[in-house]
Parts: sequence; C-alpha cells; structure tokens
Amino acid sequence: MKMQKIIPEKLKVGDEIRVIALSRNMELLTEETISIATKRLEELGLKVTFGKHVYKTFDENYCCSSIEDRIEDFHAALEDKNVAAILSVIGGFNVNQILDYIDYELIKNNPKIICGFSDITALCNAIYQKTGVVTYSGPHFSSFGMIKGFDYTLEYFKKMFFENKDISIEESTSWSDDAWYINQEDRKFYPNEGVITLHKGDAMGTIIGGNLCTLNLLQGTEYMPDVDNIVLFLEDDEMAGLDFIREFDRNLQSLLHCLKNKNIEAIIVGRAQISNQMTVQKWKTIFETKKELQNVPILINADFGHTTPIFTFPIGGTCEVKDGKIKIYEK
Repeated sequence: MKMQKIIPEKLKVGDEIRVIALSRNMELLTEETISIATKRLEELGLKVTFGKHVYKTFDENYCCSSIEDRIEDFHAALEDKNVAAILSVIGGFNVNQILDYIDYELIKNNPKIICGFSDITALCNAIYQKTGVVTYSGPHFSSFGMIKGFDYTLEYFKKMFFENKDISIEESTSWSDDAWYINQEDRKFYPNEGVITLHKGDAMGTIIGGNLCTLNLLQGTEYMPDVDNIVLFLEDDEMAGLDFIREFDRNLQSLLHCLKNKNIEAIIVGRAQISNQMTVQKWKTIFETKKELQNVPILINADFGHTTPIFTFPIGGTCEVKDGKIKIYEK
C-alpha cells in the first residue's frame, strides 16, 4: 500500500526553530559561528532554541552525545507544539545509530520541517520511508554562521520554507570550497560553470538521495526508501581524495543494484570538492559504465553537497528535469 505523503507546514515570522545535535555536537563550532548563525535565523523572524544535549559528548572518539541523549532532544522537539522546524547542528558519521530508537508515529503525528545534509541524509531518507513525511536536504545550523558566500544558500532556504511556490533552480554565480569556519575572511570563490548535461532528456520523479555513501548505509534495511519513479540527487565529499572516481563509482553501482526495477527517471549530481580533481570526462567515465542508465537524463555540477553555496531540496518531493533545468515541487 502506497504511503500518504505528508508535507510539513511552512515557516512564518515568530515560529520557533530547534537546533539539535543529531550527529556531531556544537563543541565543534566557534562562539563566532554560533552567534552569526543564531542572528541570521533571528533576522528571518525565527526564535532559535537549542536541544538540552547539544554540547554533550559521551566519548571523545565520536564528538556527539549518546543515542539516548540525541533521541531525548529529537523527541522533545517533536512533542513541543511551539517548535515548527528542526535543524541539525552539523553533519558527522553516525546519525544512523539513532534510527532504531526513533518514535516514527510521533513524527507522523507531529510533522515538522527537518533539515540537514551530509550524515543527516540517512535520517531524512529513513523518516520519509517510515512515515511519508517530506524531509529536507539543506543547510545545517553551522552553515548559517558563514559570513561570505551565503546569500544563495539563504535565498533557497527561504524559498523552500517560507513560500508556497514551485522552485526553479537557478545556478549560483560563484562557489567556494575553503575552510570558512577556520578563517571567515580568507575565502576564494570560483566562477560557476553551471549545471552540465551528460545525458539529455526530460523526466519527473520523486526525489531521493543526498550524500551517496551515507544513503547506501540504508541498503537492505527497513529505512531505505521504497518508491518508484525516482530522481536521484547524489553527492559525496572529499574523504576519498583522488580515489573519489572509484569510490563514487562503486557506491553508485551498489545503489543501482539496490534500486533495480525502481525506474530511475533522472540523476542530478552535486558539485565535487576540489581535492577530488573530478572533470567532466571523469564523470562521463563513471556513467558510461552504467548501461542501465544509458537512457536516463544525467546532470552534474549542481549547487548542493560539500561545496558552498547549496540549494535546499525536499526528500520525497518531486523534481522535474526539462531542457537541462531543474524544477522542484514539494507535492
């Protein structure tokens, strides 16, 4: 039986947004970053509150609080009628630890905006699968602490969460891949070449995805989205270094095995980081080995992933690809 899709209510001035350490905690953030991020959200007319355990660490190897503490903060935000949206502090490596402990009926009965990216990919896709509640791949709380080069990210955050309109994705004018959280002034920006079409074609389908290696953690579990007619949004970070092409390739192939017979309508790939040294030809090489994708529209170099800026997109929403352009619907 097909699960009913549930779309959380939009934000309005005066709403409360709860910041939770679903993965790594707030000890990683400087006071400057926290101050700037809080002010940015308050300038949107939002009241910013924090989970009880956002600074807590249960073990120095993890940089996060315990499963129990994270679940307590998550459930408390869901139960609080004043909270309209939940924002992750930052990404990390182990949000999938909490998946078995979440009260999914609580989410279904209290649908709220849940937003984050990177490691939060596992949570967002799992929630959509278990409840039908649309979740969002978008900036963390920490992202709002960026002084320069944040305008595009903020614009699409507002488009997604404050407006009731379909969103045509326009490309950013420039992008960056520097450690802005270490030095806010010493930034380097590059002209954006824009989205590049590897395979032409028009398509429409349900959006699934985010960080590829994190999404693949859900394979073979009850948390992997089980939907047909999919538009995959995929990106990965610089951890693989120069092995990125091989790592992305095998992770993509594994995902395709998992989604066999699910009708992949299109694939949109987020911009790779500089240290991965990806080129258009390298991307072509990856997709040329995937015979099952030979007639599938494929776009690369989109504004999401681990470079900045990024646009926000709904997991469980709808994406239309037409003439190399991307349009997003929440329905």
